[in-house]
Amino acid sequence: MSICTTASRDLDEPLIGTAATARTWLLLEQPGPWGAEALTSSHLDPALGRALEAAASGTGVRIALIRRPGRHADCGAPAARQVYAAHTVPGTVWLHSATTAEPERLLDLDFASLGTGDPRTFDSTLQGQPHTGDPLAFVCTNGKRDRCCALLGRPLAAELSSSGVDGVWEVTHLGGHRFAPTLLVLPFGYAYGRAQAPHVKEVLQGVREGRVVTEGCRGRSAWERPAQAAELAVRASVHEYSADALTVVRIRGAAPRWEVTVAHADGRVWRVVVARGASLPARPESCGSALGSPARMDVVSVREMPTAEAAGPGPR
Repeated sequence: MSICTTASRDLDEPLIGTAATARTWLLLEQPGPWGAEALTSSHLDPALGRALEAAASGTGVRIALIRRPGRHADCGAPAARQVYAAHTVPGTVWLHSATTAEPERLLDLDFASLGTGDPRTFDSTLQGQPHTGDPLAFVCTNGKRDRCCALLGRPLAAELSSSGVDGVWEVTHLGGHRFAPTLLVLPFGYAYGRAQAPHVKEVLQGVREGRVVTEGCRGRSAWERPAQAAELAVRASVHEYSADALTVVRIRGAAPRWEVTVAHADGRVWRVVVARGASLPARPESCGSALGSPARMDVVSVREMPTAEAAGPGPR
């Protein structure tokens, strides 16, 4: 069996524009082992998992299971489970937390409202409150999806936790196994690949200060992948690292070429051309899979536009 991360790293496959897409994340604590499709193949009631998947479908909400770093022997259902919800669109970013002994109560959430950035259903249903602690770091460790996530992700989560970093969790799936260890940071929703503990600590310090560390960044999960690449390209072009300074206001085109409009809070606007390419030579997208050519987001151009010329309808 192949080690997909080795091939990806050796071939210098770019990380930009590879983050999982979610305007809102809903994260439920579930101790014990996870299967490949964790919502329906863990010790969470599979009927509940299927119902949650159905409820979130098409709403912009992505659900994942989380657990504390360490050994994963299942000692029975926890008395109280941690639940987080986070909206990651610039200008409306929030992170709320709650605990519940009845995970089926998540089915009472208004998923459509959560997806549009309204936290009231989370707060009223689960007695949620704004999260006031440190930023949260979720490391993918689900070896049943890809062994690299367990081999590389679990030691990273353990090292961060043992070194005193608060807010570290293991998570079931962030996509991009070949970029393991992969990481999602909330509340801003930026994802990272090939993460190492010193770099993660730098990322988390940036979040505390309202900054984005772009090294190793895969993109902001609020955007589709062409827009993830465009936003990071603008950051690199103008050296802008304030987390909420940039937003994506328009995406035009379709695969394999898009035109993305990125706006700054100060009124500046850029038009970014992004093309979908194929990663060559062939490499495995996950351990044990056949050789393939994973899609990549290539930034063709970044051009600052006169504001009047850039005006138009919002993102589609």
